[in-house]
Amino acid sequence: MEQEYRFGELEAMGERRGFCPVCNGRLSACRPAVCPFVKRLSAWISTERFRDRTVFGASPPTVFVGEWGYPKVNIGPALSTMGKEVAGILDAHERWLEFSMGELLFMRLSLLHGKKRASVAEARMPSRLVESFQELAMSSKPVDAEMELESRPTLKPSFHVREPPIGPSAPILKVRLAENPSVPRPVEKAVSDSDLRATDAILSMYRSGIKQEQVTRLLSAGLLGMKGERKMVPTEWSITAVDDVIGRALRGEVLRYPLIDCYEVYGFEALHNRVHILLLPFRWAFEVLEYWHSMPTELPYADHEYPSFPERYPENIGGAYHAVRLPVLEHLSARRRQAAAIVFVEVFPGWLPLGVWRLREISRKALGMRCLKASTLGEALSLLSSKSSLPIEKWTCASWLLGFLKGQSRLG
Repeated sequence: MEQEYRFGELEAMGERRGFCPVCNGRLSACRPAVCPFVKRLSAWISTERFRDRTVFGASPPTVFVGEWGYPKVNIGPALSTMGKEVAGILDAHERWLEFSMGELLFMRLSLLHGKKRASVAEARMPSRLVESFQELAMSSKPVDAEMELESRPTLKPSFHVREPPIGPSAPILKVRLAENPSVPRPVEKAVSDSDLRATDAILSMYRSGIKQEQVTRLLSAGLLGMKGERKMVPTEWSITAVDDVIGRALRGEVLRYPLIDCYEVYGFEALHNRVHILLLPFRWAFEVLEYWHSMPTELPYADHEYPSFPERYPENIGGAYHAVRLPVLEHLSARRRQAAAIVFVEVFPGWLPLGVWRLREISRKALGMRCLKASTLGEALSLLSSKSSLPIEKWTCASWLLGFLKGQSRLG
């Protein structure tokens, strides 16, 4: 694992064996320090543009809060030196499916991240530096800013479970916003209301049309919630929290709607990820099945929920579970219909951890396309079988929900 290999040799090994020879395709074992792909990417990024310790650029806006050392964490903004037009894309998840894996990584790894160690409780009484981070987080548009750093930035890319990667970083001394942030009225209202619970603030902004990325950023920067309870939240945690809060609210609405009248199959593929969504004419229940072709297992990983079951964290799928549940509930809520749903996720060789946004956006894309309809579950599974690289028998064996619904049909 620690041995240095030439890129070509590693690439060939991975192709022959069907998995990454560095991390075996497992995010938990990902080792960017020895990853040949990351080393190749490092050569793309010219750190000459970051030679000076004072850097001027546009923030997408991005404010990143780490989780290492919690409750004392690294927090800071990220700047792009590629201009405002490009910077505006770097936080717009809904645009990212337009780009290739290489283009996405190049853009994200060109973001310079300034970081400051701070207690999460500092959100309540922030220093001037942390306050400037919070001002940036409130903006809905890119903001020109200047950062003064303690040292020249270094490129040590790391991949996170939920958050897209960020490039060179260095401790930050000062930041100066060169213009006033553009703050939407719903954001200003949610931030200034110190008697409003964070959950209610999230839902209020979401229903007012504020982009989910900005809502997540505000929660992460410690700008939401009742005054005495506000604190900064690691970015990875806040992404799942926002997905979950909005999803729970929409689930409550969907449970009141009439059922769809047939089986519906949706699908889309991008960035080495294929997603198929099966909507079934039953009361709301939800399941995610995930199979990694780069690391073959006997059966897909699975997590599910059912209204009468107690809430629990999806330990097998993790944050991706909430990321794909949200688009399904958005789709049903917009139609004012109820259904059970099973999401089939296939991850192919070539995948790198880019954050759970990819599954959220691929699912939204799939649900925005014309579906295939079937009158029986057997017909629906036959449609899925023709589109899946994994035999349908493996999906059905791993699915708790399919077994439960088949049992209910037999009882009926």
